[in-house]
Amino acid sequence: MEERRRNNKGRMRTGGFTVWFWVLTSAVAVLGAVVSSSSSSTWVADGRVLELDDSNFESAISALDLVLVDFHAPWCGHCKRLAPQLDAAAPMLASLKNPIVIAKVNADKYRSLGDKYGVDGFPTLKLFIHGVPQEYKGPRKADLLVRYLKKFAAPDVTVLDSDSALADFVDAAGTFFPVYIGFGLDESMISKLALKYKKKAWFSVAKDFSEDAMLLYDFDKAPALLSLHPSYNERHVFYGPFEEEFLEDFIKQSLLPLAIPINYDTLKSLEDDERKIVLTIVEDEDEEKSKNLIKILKSAASANRDLVFGYIGIKQWDDFADTFGANKKTKLPKMVVWDRTEEFFTVNGSESIGEEDQASQVSQFLEGYKEGRTIKERVGGSVSVTSFISSFLGLGTVYVLVFVVVTIILVRKATEEEPLRVGRGDEVDHATSSTAEAESREHKVGEKED
Repeated sequence: MEERRRNNKGRMRTGGFTVWFWVLTSAVAVLGAVVSSSSSSTWVADGRVLELDDSNFESAISALDLVLVDFHAPWCGHCKRLAPQLDAAAPMLASLKNPIVIAKVNADKYRSLGDKYGVDGFPTLKLFIHGVPQEYKGPRKADLLVRYLKKFAAPDVTVLDSDSALADFVDAAGTFFPVYIGFGLDESMISKLALKYKKKAWFSVAKDFSEDAMLLYDFDKAPALLSLHPSYNERHVFYGPFEEEFLEDFIKQSLLPLAIPINYDTLKSLEDDERKIVLTIVEDEDEEKSKNLIKILKSAASANRDLVFGYIGIKQWDDFADTFGANKKTKLPKMVVWDRTEEFFTVNGSESIGEEDQASQVSQFLEGYKEGRTIKERVGGSVSVTSFISSFLGLGTVYVLVFVVVTIILVRKATEEEPLRVGRGDEVDHATSSTAEAESREHKVGEKED
């Protein structure tokens, strides 16, 4: 009898433990759900600029589809001037059908985040698309920034069902990206390519359009794929064949204008293009005689789509022109072929372009290049070589190389000349290192200036 009581008490204690364990488990599950719900609801596009740090950065980036992140430093003057523009843009971007959130990170304080995402100067803007970062290359004024970023929140292919919808689409697209319109094309024919090149252009199909639209966009039959470069006032029409291979060739070749002005931003846009650059160097690209030559270059580019045609004025960027041996003492215009390495080619007998019959001279240059009548030369210039390398390797790489070389020199000098010293120097070393680092980072800010 006594043994039975002990067994019953044991079962009661076991049963009580089971009940309490079940209650505790349920409470933890409910609490976890509440916390999870609270965490996911924290990241919303409410029109404010989010302040992120190393404790919540990854959570925000993974929860939000589109985030423009400003990696800044509190002492950076350019960052302070950019901040009001981002504050003004945030509510406009949050109101989009597919909202875009603006966030900022003090990358001087949370340096591990800056290092992870390749931040080498301030301010650095990165656009995160479904958690994947890419460099932001657009404008930094609020209204223009909003117009630029709308591209990334738009559908892969926009379907247009009237002339007014077509006009609204082209107007909303702005001038930063080329625009492709498939007249009489089915959406499925370009959807795959539209997804592939979404970061570089707008894509649409016009299902219903009038003859007035055909006259406006200067094509005479459908189906047709039209490309527009609003900022360069250029348009190109493709009438087929509409197999993917030929469609992609047309899209790739018309992503750039026929003749592109060379500057820091356009150099970045050329990074993914494998074609060699026919570079024409003039004294001032805004002069009337230069504009006439640019028209000739466009005609040549239309017939030689395997090459990129670019031009630059010494007045606009003399350091860059000097890397190709062109300055105010050079006989201009000068044409070279550059494949974006440390070498370029001139054509024997076509070292410069005279004022008479320039179209023939450009043709002779291209013929000489294709026939191999070239002279190989090395990119030169003390200042612009750094600019050249920075454009394609990144400033971070350049600074690391410089730092390594200087360190080696200092170490050698110290070991050869300095006597052995005894004592503590960690405070002095730390202060010197911090000061030098701050000066270096302040210098890099200038590289990020608009």
